[in-house]
Amino acid sequence: MILADHGARVIAIEDKKQYAKDGLFLPNVCRNKEHMTLNLKSRKGREIFSKLLKDADVVLEGFRPGAVKRLGVDYDSVRKINHDIIYCSVTGYGQTGSLSRRAGHDVNYLGYSGILGLIGEPDRPPSIPGMPMADIAGGGMNAAIGILLALFAREKTGKGQYIDISMTDSMVAHLSLAPFFKQASGHFPERGNSMLSHRYACYNTYETSDGRHMAVGAVENQFWKTLCRHLNFPQYENLQYDEERKEEIIQDFRRVFLQKTMAQWELEFKQMDVCVSGIHNLDEVMEAPHFKQRDMVMEVTNSDGKPETVLGIPVKLSKTPGTIRTPSTSFGANTKSILREYGYNDDQISHFFNEDII
Repeated sequence: MILADHGARVIAIEDKKQYAKDGLFLPNVCRNKEHMTLNLKSRKGREIFSKLLKDADVVLEGFRPGAVKRLGVDYDSVRKINHDIIYCSVTGYGQTGSLSRRAGHDVNYLGYSGILGLIGEPDRPPSIPGMPMADIAGGGMNAAIGILLALFAREKTGKGQYIDISMTDSMVAHLSLAPFFKQASGHFPERGNSMLSHRYACYNTYETSDGRHMAVGAVENQFWKTLCRHLNFPQYENLQYDEERKEEIIQDFRRVFLQKTMAQWELEFKQMDVCVSGIHNLDEVMEAPHFKQRDMVMEVTNSDGKPETVLGIPVKLSKTPGTIRTPSTSFGANTKSILREYGYNDDQISHFFNEDII
């Protein structure tokens, strides 16, 4: 979707049986794409796929390691048809290593990488994030980066290449600050008890009088001092990271933040340079003026002529901005038109349907 948002022609190919059965099709991430069904287990399905390959710059696949080789659409096979193809595989654990063939989902990748062990309260079980971080930040974004790097390299060398993206590797890479903290303190960050996770009052969350919460991120001392003065705690200005009094400071902050609603605190801190904000729910995010002004929450017209609220494009390019050209699509919506483009007539397409090829 990232590549499609910025002008790439993307044809998404999926097996209709599995996704119809499991209900795993996500129409909103198929915006700006064409979507077709194709059974790659059939000889004819692979023949159709080979035709598509001749015009392709990139192949992106998300099977478990070994599956594409069994289907005959692995990198070596594809390269025989299109020798300078860029081929990107996104898997849970990568193409090599002892975990490579293990089944998994986002929670498993977060668990193996150590990320999940850092999320939550110190005396309670790890808390699973409400969004698939490894899938999106690890798999999708790193795949897009890898593909763009490979496209740039091909412009220089004329050669395509293979890209191996592991969602678990990507999450391990998110631990880049952990060695710094270990060097500084002698130990790695712990769940709910590190500089960036509730250990100190300056980087914490606080309940408000209406049961909502505020987020305080006053890491730099200038922000911390301003916050302390505003909350009438001048005695804590030079105790930002004091180990002996940190619990005392946190308790005092909790007591103060409980005195007003989240909205009152947000209004109070609106004009202050202190890194304090309310913790918003998703209904509020979708209605927030800032995100509408930034075109991160937009309204488009879907294929039925009805308005549809969509998330915008986060990468803002000045000369070649991304666009939402087509909204959410239905499963297999472009199968027939793509097949016609590649020379198949309606009788052949009907035959493919009857033979479970599409």
